[in-house]
Amino acid sequence: MKQSRKDFLKMAGLAGVGITGMVGSTSTKQEQLSGAGSIQGLENSDYKQQFNMMGYAAPALDQVRIGVIGTGSRGRSNTGRFARIEGVEIRALCDLREEAVQQALEGLKEISTSINPEIYTGSEDVWREMCDRDDLDLVIINTPWHLHAPQAIYAMDKGKHAATEIPAAQTIEDCWKLVETSERTRKHCFQMTNVCYGSFEMVTLNMARKGFFGQVIHGEGAYIHQLMRQKFSRTQYQDMWRLRENASRNGNLYPHHGLGTVAQIMDINHGDSMDFMVSVSSNDFMMRDKAEELAETDSFFEKFTDSSFRGNMNTSIIRTKRGRTIMLQHDVSSPRPYSRLHLVSGTKAVARTYPEPQISNYEEGGWFSENLFKKVEEQYTPEITRRVGEEARRVGGHGGMDAILAWRLIDCLRNGIPLDMNVYDAALWSAVIPLSEWSVANEGRSVSFPDFTSGHWKTNKPGMDIQLEKGGTTRFL
Repeated sequence: MKQSRKDFLKMAGLAGVGITGMVGSTSTKQEQLSGAGSIQGLENSDYKQQFNMMGYAAPALDQVRIGVIGTGSRGRSNTGRFARIEGVEIRALCDLREEAVQQALEGLKEISTSINPEIYTGSEDVWREMCDRDDLDLVIINTPWHLHAPQAIYAMDKGKHAATEIPAAQTIEDCWKLVETSERTRKHCFQMTNVCYGSFEMVTLNMARKGFFGQVIHGEGAYIHQLMRQKFSRTQYQDMWRLRENASRNGNLYPHHGLGTVAQIMDINHGDSMDFMVSVSSNDFMMRDKAEELAETDSFFEKFTDSSFRGNMNTSIIRTKRGRTIMLQHDVSSPRPYSRLHLVSGTKAVARTYPEPQISNYEEGGWFSENLFKKVEEQYTPEITRRVGEEARRVGGHGGMDAILAWRLIDCLRNGIPLDMNVYDAALWSAVIPLSEWSVANEGRSVSFPDFTSGHWKTNKPGMDIQLEKGGTTRFL
């Protein structure tokens, strides 16, 4: 069934409030299921691409002048990493809470006493004032999830490149708005998916590109992270936004860590595309009980005792246009060891990480010995890791992956070369969130992905430049 984008959004209930709007309490289960067929087959859209941002190189910037929105824990650490990169000027800091901005400012002063950004704080819309400045090139967004898309869109409309923490968007409508705005303004929308710069993840990407796996058949990724204490803490997240997300949405709310690298290995948006997905969630066996337990001594939590908490474990399966499959899992409540499951399976070999990196191929007939593993890992370590890996580990952030991401973004902007990840990646990877919610609400029915590239995925050249064929000239300070 061919549908226009407008009809798709209307029938699926995706416009404005997102997919969850179609599965409210006023709908019967049969009514919800009857819409399942309407979502299938989104092969074409009435959207006409204004400009192909894939491979786009914005004019080079000798100095990258940065404004930061959100200076909580994540925002402070991100700001410090960018401040340690050649050619960066931190011009402005913005946060609702003045104490958060002051803490970020103190951290910057420890790096260099010459860093003297202007401060924006005190109101929920003060970030707009910062974006209105005419002396910023890049806005870094480290705010709660629901603010990422509107802040990135506003920044691009004001002539700034936008780099946002994940996810870039939470509704299909916002995914389209990001694409439309980036194409219209020719400003980058960069989703800061740090795991794509993980050392072993980049090794497996290089292995895939050099044919080690043969034809890639299947990939797996996950974000399994016990966050019960943090989510139910009154001080961990501003206004407990992360608990509120888990108390109102049921699906894979954080797919990027597992999905990003697998998508790059499969050349998603660069020769292949996501076709459709199915998603199921377990019941919630823990979060409501925790809310009820806390409510006995703290009335604040009473508001959460009637919440429809997401299931503890969500499992989603994606099939690509070329017939490969991706399995994603998301669990932030069960008492399981941390895992960013990363598995690549091909016709000749397989690699995985967590609990530890391993490689196998048909010739060896089992997991490689430690010596053979190190030999193969060394052989396929890409140039980006060799060039800046050690310095990135010194700067820090999840073993250096955060620092490499920040360095590479600035390096691309200063050299006027395409970014490793662009707005189409941001939109497609983020679309998993609302589509998984729809599938969960409709008993695991399949749902098709929009084509944010307007068909250009068939001819786009490979993405992430891990061999530094261009750029690589910027230094850490």
